[in-house]
Amino acid sequence: MTPRSGLNAALLLLSASLSSTALAQAQRAQDISGPASAGTNNPDARARATEKAMTEEERYRYLDSPMALDLPGLAQVPEGAHPAVGYVPPIPRLGLPALYETDASLGVTNPSEVRKGDWSTALPASISLASTFSPELAERGGAVVGQEARAKGFNIVLGGGSNLIREPRNGRNFEYLSEDPLLTGLMAAGSIRGIQSQKVVSTIKHMALNAQETLRMTLDAHIAEPALRESDLLAFQIAIEQSAPGAVMCGYNLVNGQYDCENEFLLNTVLKEDWGYKGWVMSDWGAVHSLQSVVNGMDQQSGSQLDPDVYVGAPLRKAVAEGRIPEARVSEAVRRILRSVYAVGADAPFTSEPAPIDYAAHAKVAREAGTAGIVLLKNAEDILPLAASAKSIAVIGGHADMGVMTGGGSSQVTPEGEVATLPIGGRESWGGWAKAVYFPSSPLKALKEALPDTQVEFDSGYYHQSAASFAARKEIAIVFVTAWSGEALDGSLTLPEGQDALIEAVAAANPNTVVVIQSGNPIKMPWLDKVKGVIEAWYPGQEGGAAIADILTGKANPSGHLPVTFPRDESQLVRPEIPGLGEPEGTRLVVEYTEGADVGYRWYAAKDLSPLFPFGHGLSYTRFAHEDLRVNAAPGSAPTASVSVRNTGAKAGADVVQLYLTSGPKGATRRLVGFQRVDLAPGEARKVEITLDPRLLANWQDGAFVQAAGRYTFAVGHSAQDLSAPVELTLTQRSLGR
Repeated sequence: MTPRSGLNAALLLLSASLSSTALAQAQRAQDISGPASAGTNNPDARARATEKAMTEEERYRYLDSPMALDLPGLAQVPEGAHPAVGYVPPIPRLGLPALYETDASLGVTNPSEVRKGDWSTALPASISLASTFSPELAERGGAVVGQEARAKGFNIVLGGGSNLIREPRNGRNFEYLSEDPLLTGLMAAGSIRGIQSQKVVSTIKHMALNAQETLRMTLDAHIAEPALRESDLLAFQIAIEQSAPGAVMCGYNLVNGQYDCENEFLLNTVLKEDWGYKGWVMSDWGAVHSLQSVVNGMDQQSGSQLDPDVYVGAPLRKAVAEGRIPEARVSEAVRRILRSVYAVGADAPFTSEPAPIDYAAHAKVAREAGTAGIVLLKNAEDILPLAASAKSIAVIGGHADMGVMTGGGSSQVTPEGEVATLPIGGRESWGGWAKAVYFPSSPLKALKEALPDTQVEFDSGYYHQSAASFAARKEIAIVFVTAWSGEALDGSLTLPEGQDALIEAVAAANPNTVVVIQSGNPIKMPWLDKVKGVIEAWYPGQEGGAAIADILTGKANPSGHLPVTFPRDESQLVRPEIPGLGEPEGTRLVVEYTEGADVGYRWYAAKDLSPLFPFGHGLSYTRFAHEDLRVNAAPGSAPTASVSVRNTGAKAGADVVQLYLTSGPKGATRRLVGFQRVDLAPGEARKVEITLDPRLLANWQDGAFVQAAGRYTFAVGHSAQDLSAPVELTLTQRSLGR
């Protein structure tokens, strides 16, 4: 979320996550009577009955979800409520509890510890979660978030980031999932299902094309409809179909000349008409510019203090009274909110006492997810796992003695223990919010515990020559490097603060050098040929130090696979320079997404480019073979594929079977059409079966997805570029609808 300017900018990130310790106040109104629609479990019928019983005042109040915060000149907490980033008061006579909203993309947030002594489970970054290629693990993580949110007095979670990673330097990529619509859609759906299993509404956000933070409030994304339907919108469509999120959050930017939150094509035509979406559209905080938002599909104005006006208040009432907006539009918007609340069970009363939270069990989920998301990029001469017989190891840099890095912004979680905070600084009011936070999970400590017979010592890496001399006296050197990223600021492919030079110096001094990266984006590696091992740990969450140690020592076998392509340098990007970088805030910027639907690895395939590491790449301490790929399709049915996967190595491990479309009637292409994560013991083989979504074989034309008649070829592989011999399938033309 972001403000428009001034005071709003300084307060937004705090307001995005505040809540209260006063749960007793939060759970007032437990003497509510039964809902007007008692006797039916049909959420549509209940919503219609309740909306019909509401007064005019109650209807309009339901469309406004202001911040409930004690912030001078900006917001205040209503009597009987507790602080929340968004708040709708209860209607006791209709059985409707208050709606309390919290940011919780990676865990329930509590910046600056405004709830004194209250902390939440901090999950790994979304991009790390996507590296697991496991919707099941995403669902378990979502359940952790949902359970803790409800226990803390919230029934709406602002999560479900589903924007495709088009710009690898985007400061918010760590909150998103991948560059592929299938992977993004299925992983987002898993998280949303988990959240909503706890009677908490989840959003999906930010619809659509929120691809960079630079000038995000004024950027106008231009893209043709077919390309948009086949890429970013398809990710949202798959996620919505698979998880039915209660709310969709529209974004800040414009798409083809209209702001997201008043984009009739996105909200009315695509979301509500074509997809038949039954939930509600809420605005992002500070993203509403006019009453036209209500006409064009927005149902609820969130954080309305950050907008020029409370458009769903007096302006909407006046427009309805004058006949410019039908009253039925107000009723529809209210019903959509009620419908989702009932469908998810978010109307369930909060308990009078805080619900117990099994933090130990949740920590296990965080550790499992963090471990499974770590990607082994290089392992020359099998430098990893670290041999227990090693006499000495140098751990250098990255504040590995303190903990593991996290991304910044409205998703920042406060975990158990004392965090370390290093100010990044910056221009204007946002500079005060730019702080690198380290969770108290030290990789150094975890390595010492895992290798009690090995001398494991630390050097900060502050002085490169000193670090190199230190490394030269050890058998193995592990260099930890970090690249902080956060909301409202785009990053770089280059490691900051001279860390490339640190790696070069250490590698020159010790031939057995391993690099561990903590980042929210891909990075360049000019030193790649000079080191033996490279691990991408992303932002691994509150248990990240232990997860990294588990991978380095072999307690866990690495199984993560890249959800985003790592370019060799900026020359391989669609846009070598970040559009608008350096321009003053408020500058209107048009970005032509000329790559269309060829996002990420599809761009590299179309341009015959060889990246540093391709999408889907990820090594293991064992090896896997794929055999006997078959693809079949009965007339009028979705194609199915099967392949035998065998662990040919000596260690148990998990493989991610990746199935790609490699050509179609229109020629060569590259598209992930299916995947499955499978755990195998040494020597074990298993047959994996995948049902393909026909839309992934189709193109958008004449208002629908159309599968062309002709020959299609498929290949299975370990990445988007490491593929088996193709198999063929002939299909007839088929219209798949919208």
